[in-house]
Amino acid sequence: MFHNYKFKNLDIKLILAVIALTIIGIFVIGSANESNQQKQIIGMILGICVMAVMALIDYDFLLHFHWVYYGIVIVLLTSVLLFGDKSGGATRWIEVGIRFQPSELSKILLILFFAWFFMMHEEDINKPRIILITMVLSLIPLFLIEKEPDLSTTIVTMMIICVMIFVTGISYKLVGIVLGVSIPSIVILLALISREGQTILNEYQGLRILAWLKPEKYPSSSYQQQNSIMAIGSGQLFGKGLGNEAFDSVKNGNYISEPHTDFIFAVAGEELGFIGSVVIIALIFFITIEILFIAKRAKDISGKLICVGMAALIGFQSFVNICVVTGLMPNTGLPLPFVSYGLTSLVTIYFGIGIVLNVGLQSKNNNGRLF
Repeated sequence: MFHNYKFKNLDIKLILAVIALTIIGIFVIGSANESNQQKQIIGMILGICVMAVMALIDYDFLLHFHWVYYGIVIVLLTSVLLFGDKSGGATRWIEVGIRFQPSELSKILLILFFAWFFMMHEEDINKPRIILITMVLSLIPLFLIEKEPDLSTTIVTMMIICVMIFVTGISYKLVGIVLGVSIPSIVILLALISREGQTILNEYQGLRILAWLKPEKYPSSSYQQQNSIMAIGSGQLFGKGLGNEAFDSVKNGNYISEPHTDFIFAVAGEELGFIGSVVIIALIFFITIEILFIAKRAKDISGKLICVGMAALIGFQSFVNICVVTGLMPNTGLPLPFVSYGLTSLVTIYFGIGIVLNVGLQSKNNNGRLF
């Protein structure tokens, strides 16, 4: 089973960075909501075990079950719409003994599925028939995620698929045409949904965008982001310290909603300061780049695509989360990878990292360009 493995290529740096970032997250979660800290520790231990197991399973073997993964994604996402638990205006969880968010696992399974699909069609990826099939296969899960509604996860998942097809070798002319159509369309869409009474998005989604554009006009919807920005700024250079009891703490005054999940970076900014925030961003950046270097050395296109997909997931999701918390984007409700509380998110992303490590164990020497 291990005859193709080069254990000297096990990326210890990536493992240490992932664990270090998770530990920082555990400390910040303990400060934000102590009752969840123990669960996150259990999640990290479980995640490390899952990562270790997946690192030893040949990813070529995993890709044999490509249609099974796609079927699981469709069944899980459909189950959410039919039987899911509603919270905060969205239905994103199902109860299977534990509370579980299928869209988190779906992102990893879709990476595996499209790594196989694009590998099989690498030579004819620019043919209209393959592009059409790709669009259909992508739109079905994206539609189901958006209907929860979870627009932010829909966008991140779409970006993952787009990056993977770009790396496969999609024509630059086609990319240019898509961008030429998409950018003006997005501008027009933003102009339309920024109007009061718009019917394009759900009411709460439209309100979030309006609150982001005009926070002073929608204080009841913009307070979360405004308080988050205030918390980060109040941390200054070194922060107020983890678990502090400062009377002027935004977190201690319960002015930050979801401080242990979507807005965990605000707590980190207030309590760890600029230095701590930079350390978190640097670790996320290092993890993303390290995964791309594993992609560079992958023995085949499917291994490269798995790594690129995981790098896109971590990079895009982190970028969106931090932009939301700092007020650069509308509130979306995405967790910060490895840092935010959430067993589903933590264990599934460790699951993906384990597969990336397996790609690294079977890597070849490659001194060429990154892609």
